[in-house]
Amino acid sequence: MAAAPTGLEEQTRKLFAVCRHRGVPVITFINKWDRRGQDALTLLEDIETHLGITPVPVVWPVGNAGNLRGLVEASNTEQMLRYTKVPAGTHAALEEQLTSEKAAEQEGEAWTTALEELELMLSSGPGYDQEDFEAGRISPVFFGAALTNIGVKLLLDAVVDLAPAPGPRRLAKGGSREVGEEFSGLVFKIQANMDPAHRDRIAFVRVCSGVFERGMHVTRAASGRSFATKYAHTVFGAERTVVDTAYPGDVVGLINASALRVGDTLFTGKKAEYPPLPAFAPEYFAVARPKDISRSKQFRKGIAQLDEEGVIQVLVSDRRGDQAPVMAAVGPMQFDVILHRMEHEFSSPIALDQLSYRLARITDAEGAAALTKARLISGEVLTRRSDDVLLALFADKWQLNAFQRTHPDILLQPLIATAD
Repeated sequence: MAAAPTGLEEQTRKLFAVCRHRGVPVITFINKWDRRGQDALTLLEDIETHLGITPVPVVWPVGNAGNLRGLVEASNTEQMLRYTKVPAGTHAALEEQLTSEKAAEQEGEAWTTALEELELMLSSGPGYDQEDFEAGRISPVFFGAALTNIGVKLLLDAVVDLAPAPGPRRLAKGGSREVGEEFSGLVFKIQANMDPAHRDRIAFVRVCSGVFERGMHVTRAASGRSFATKYAHTVFGAERTVVDTAYPGDVVGLINASALRVGDTLFTGKKAEYPPLPAFAPEYFAVARPKDISRSKQFRKGIAQLDEEGVIQVLVSDRRGDQAPVMAAVGPMQFDVILHRMEHEFSSPIALDQLSYRLARITDAEGAAALTKARLISGEVLTRRSDDVLLALFADKWQLNAFQRTHPDILLQPLIATAD
């Protein structure tokens, strides 16, 4: 996703890096077109130049950024889609279809310019090809304004139409699991308190093979233990529906399956275990402390829950202790999220003390010992609570490079989507 006001954001670059690493096809949504910003042609040129992927417009904006008049689909330039905003995107924006004659009459130059720009992009590019899309060579492009629900339906329909069908999935220890084999699924997200009235916890599972049936007993690969899937839902926004059967590609929400963690594999029959999900390279670090020490129990519970959900990476050390874990984030907005959720969901307001570190590298016990002794280097080694991986933190790339020069044999492995 890119945004009209800011162009290609750093988080977008990281997402593209992870997608390349995982071989995931990319659909691009140019958001916030109802705000002033860069023009459409410049944004698409930046995508191709900086992300190394060719953008192919599927939906094009009528009107400049900040003056969104409507949208036109590349597959049907004989009509314009005009939208009426709804409060805070509470439901789909009202859509009106105008013929090209009506659009030209009512929108004038904005409609003419949109058609010319769209024709220019389509004539100068490779066009849409499903094989190129799945290979990551092209990215279908959509425009809209997500907050007011403009263009979102077109994007969601495209995900259904363009996303590749489920196929064999690689196993952690070699080989693959075919979609026609017995059930297997991957937990890709944990979310707590989606329904504040019930304080529940949902584990979202993507069905990778076989058929999921509500009530079936499945085994968690990490522990070898089985459990019944009695409470299974599909979730879309605030809507929940009980799901009885699901197939490869479907997503099932398991309610209050408290033992599950992000990255867990579930299966029936022959054991299946998929590779762990990648973690973004954190670049912002802050020590969290409870404002009210009497709320320590709620503090620990909240931090553990946010860690399980993947909202934040929690780093710990013997020196800092459990009452002062380090929050590791990809961007500073994550800190705003945990501040809000800790206060309102877990009743434990916290204070965050920013640390000066900006780089993280995976290391080992030898690296930890060497960094501890390197007094002239601003660095520290902490343990990632979710998987016990040791992360060496550095203030900047010069500190990292200085340490590497004096310790060339020490393990300092970059994480996925490291900015530098």
